[in-house]
Amino acid sequence: MPENTPVAVVTGSSRGIGRAIALAFAAAGYDVVINHRAVGGTSEVKAEEVCNLVRERGRRALRIPADIAEREDVRRLFAGVTETFGRVDALVLNAARAPFKPVERLLEREIDQLVATNFTGHLRCVRDALPLLDAAGGGSVVFISSLGSRFYSPSYPLGLMKAAMEAAVRHWAESLASRGVRVNAVCGGVVRTDSFKTLRQVWDGLDRIPDAWCVEPEEIADVVLFLCSGAARGIRGQTLVVDRGVANRLAC
Repeated sequence: MPENTPVAVVTGSSRGIGRAIALAFAAAGYDVVINHRAVGGTSEVKAEEVCNLVRERGRRALRIPADIAEREDVRRLFAGVTETFGRVDALVLNAARAPFKPVERLLEREIDQLVATNFTGHLRCVRDALPLLDAAGGGSVVFISSLGSRFYSPSYPLGLMKAAMEAAVRHWAESLASRGVRVNAVCGGVVRTDSFKTLRQVWDGLDRIPDAWCVEPEEIADVVLFLCSGAARGIRGQTLVVDRGVANRLAC
C-alpha cells in the first residue's frame, strides 16, 4: 500500500456505531485501526469480523485491544498504530462505558469508571495521537456524543460526560488549530444499538418512539466521514446533531 494512504483510528469499533464508522472509512479508502476493550470473548470475535470486512474492501486493518480508561492501554494502542502505520489522519473517539442508574446512586468505583472511560480516556487518546496527527500533516478528531448531553434522563449519567466532552471539543478546536487539526463532534439521536435494549428499560417511553425517528449507525458514520473530509474544512469546534429531528420534538 502507498505510504500516504490515510489512516483512521476508531475507538470502540467492534460493534454498533463504531463498527459502521470503521467500515465507512474503509469504503472511503482509509486503512483502519479497530479498537475494542476486552481480550477474548465476543468483543474480540466481533472486532476481527470488522477487520475482515475492512480487508474485503481492499484496505489494511489493525486490531488493537485496549481499555481507554487505562493509561498504559492508551499508550499501547498508539504505540501499535505508530509501529504499523506511523500516522493518523482521523481519530474517532467513540468508546463509551457507563451504568444506567441515577448519578446519586453511583458507587465510588462506578464514578471512577464513568470519568476514566468517558472523559479522561478521550483526553489521553488525543494527547497520544498528536504526534501521529502531526505526521499526517494535521487531520481530524471527531467525538461521538449523544442527546444525553443536552436533555435530562434520570438514569443516563453518561450524558454528563458527553456534555463535558463537547466542551473539550470546542477547546481542542482552538488549541490544536495551529497544528492543522480540526476537531468536531457528532451528536447521535436514538440509535438502535446493543445499548438501546438496556436504555429503554430505564427511559420511560423510549420503546414507543417510531422507527422513523431512529437513526441508523450508518447515518452517524456518514457525518463523521464528512467532518474528516476536505468538504468540512470550514467546520471547527462544532457538534452536529444527527437525530432525524427528534431534538426538535423534545424541545417543543
